[in-house]
Amino acid sequence: MGFTLGPRASLSWPEKFVKDTVGFVQNVFYKPAAYIAGFFEDVRNMRAIYEENEELRKAVVQYSRESADYNNMKANNDKLKEYLGFTQNQKNRDKYEYRTAQVLSVNSDPNNRTLVIDLGERDGVRVNMSVTTVDGMVGIISNVSNFTSTVKLLTTMDAQDPNPQPISVTAIGKEDKTFGIIESYDEKTKTLLMTRIPEDDPIKAGDKIISSGSGGVIPQA
Repeated sequence: MGFTLGPRASLSWPEKFVKDTVGFVQNVFYKPAAYIAGFFEDVRNMRAIYEENEELRKAVVQYSRESADYNNMKANNDKLKEYLGFTQNQKNRDKYEYRTAQVLSVNSDPNNRTLVIDLGERDGVRVNMSVTTVDGMVGIISNVSNFTSTVKLLTTMDAQDPNPQPISVTAIGKEDKTFGIIESYDEKTKTLLMTRIPEDDPIKAGDKIISSGSGGVIPQA
């Protein structure tokens, strides 16, 4: 009897059984391991994306906040420049001292239109002082406390008021020729009424009326 050593073309059934069994067991353990590894990899990727999104969200919020702050500062800066130009022009024109105030509250009662500003007695504010904006005079100080003051608006002027506060006025370009008094406001026409105008006064429609500064209380506007 003889035999030869060399490569076999096929495996015996016991060898096939062992090989298939090992392959099956390896497959059983490999797939869950690969799945778990992939799961943790996905979790890491999701966490990285979440952290990146969170950073982007914070950046957007910060940008929005800084943009709003910039717009507010720019608006305040423009307003202060406007106030500065206004007060400087007034100082160059007359001897009055001007102080910049902020409006704290507004009373819209038609029978008592007033507003409250953040300047008071400690700031040198006194009753009957005039209150002016860059667009012109708006009212007169009617009440003063230590830190705030109440402004009576020109739209509440009434000739029948027991304590009237008439304003001497003139016309631009005719300061030496035009004279009148404003002491009431017409609700129907939404205009101030100028009275006591001399018959020979050269005033005419279209003239711009300003306070004359006569009396030393209301400055020339």
